[in-house]
Amino acid sequence: MASRPRAKTKMRTRGSAAPMAAAAAPDLKVSATADELLLAALQSGGDAKATGRFLMTFKEGATAAGVKSLQARKGLRLADARDFTAQSVDLAATGDADAVVFPEIGVALIGGAAAQEHSLTAAALAAEDGPAHSIDPEYFMFAADVNPADYLRGVMRTAEMIYADLGDHIAPRAEAEAAVAGVTWGLAACKVPASAFNGTGIKVCVLDTGFDLGHPEFAGRSFVTNTFVGQPVQDLHGHGTHTIGTSCGPSAPPGSVQRYGIAARSQIFVGKVLTNSGSGTQAQILAGMNWAIANKCAVISMSLRAAVPPQPSYTAAGNAALAAGCLIIAASGNDSARPGTIAPAGAPANSPSIVSVAAVDNALRIASFSNGGKVDIAGPGVNVFSSWPRPNLHNTISGTSMATPHVAGCAALWAQSNASLRGAALRAKLLATARHLPLPASDVGAGLVQAP
Repeated sequence: MASRPRAKTKMRTRGSAAPMAAAAAPDLKVSATADELLLAALQSGGDAKATGRFLMTFKEGATAAGVKSLQARKGLRLADARDFTAQSVDLAATGDADAVVFPEIGVALIGGAAAQEHSLTAAALAAEDGPAHSIDPEYFMFAADVNPADYLRGVMRTAEMIYADLGDHIAPRAEAEAAVAGVTWGLAACKVPASAFNGTGIKVCVLDTGFDLGHPEFAGRSFVTNTFVGQPVQDLHGHGTHTIGTSCGPSAPPGSVQRYGIAARSQIFVGKVLTNSGSGTQAQILAGMNWAIANKCAVISMSLRAAVPPQPSYTAAGNAALAAGCLIIAASGNDSARPGTIAPAGAPANSPSIVSVAAVDNALRIASFSNGGKVDIAGPGVNVFSSWPRPNLHNTISGTSMATPHVAGCAALWAQSNASLRGAALRAKLLATARHLPLPASDVGAGLVQAP
């Protein structure tokens, strides 16, 4: 069950609320949904990639001072993720708050009107030389890079079209495929079957579109769930169920279904940060990251991205994770059309504190769609068989989204193998033990991830 806030959200307020700027729309509040923000962005004619809200990233070690500086601004209504049980903040439940703080990662979300009213701009913060490192636009996030206008028009499309939006190239699956005994090619390439470890005692958090909590092949497993998008955790999209299947699925599915899961005994944390249509905002993603770090998840897997430069908020979250003994692993993106076009890794994978994952095929060649540049490691990402919401139970799809949970699952096995392998040490072990591939590091990083 998802954690719930302790009764009402506590708003930390200094003084009475000042009138909202006339030009600011109420759907730029921190409680607005992704679709409301997207509609407002399209209607305004501005940057359709940005939500109209802002993210303030505090300097390292200055979160408390940063919170005090926000509290000192008369009329600014401030909510805090700590006002929710286990920091499972629901932005929709923050009411009329102008800002919300994610204390584990040192980031605050600021409403568009509040930023304008309180002069929270990059220039003003630089002049103050206070606890804030930067203030940046908040961006929309998707399970793949799609045009926001096209996305909005397609929110109610059929499942087939939604899958196409993923950018994770779905291959038709013959019914006989599910009856193949053994293991998937990806698990074999990562040497998972020979590993003596299964993820016991390791918390693995997957931030995605949720999970099919009634999937029969996960009966009896331990789940901790929370939604950050105002929808139930139950996955009506498929992407989240597929990625959780690879990272944490069963080692021996019933019947003659091949093994597709790596950390089969791990404790699964399901953070729904993308809606059933595959959309979200940067703040919803950060809220999930904050929650995972607060809950000491050793491995945090994120098969999502946006085509924007490295974001200070994601870099801060990655650093906070490393300091807390957690490791964030993210998909580099599926925007390339090799050999002609090699797109750069998107956010959050392009942050230096986050492990960026590329995709290879079963011949260990770089996938045509895999983004390059800031890449740390590669995983199997072409024609990957894994779990899928009922009634299908399984599906075979492709993408760096599928490569990422291979790395996350192997990371959980390494974490179980040695209690000292946490945070930066776990990252170093993953890279040091990767199988070298005769490909540029800008394509595959250290090489193909390997299990202990």
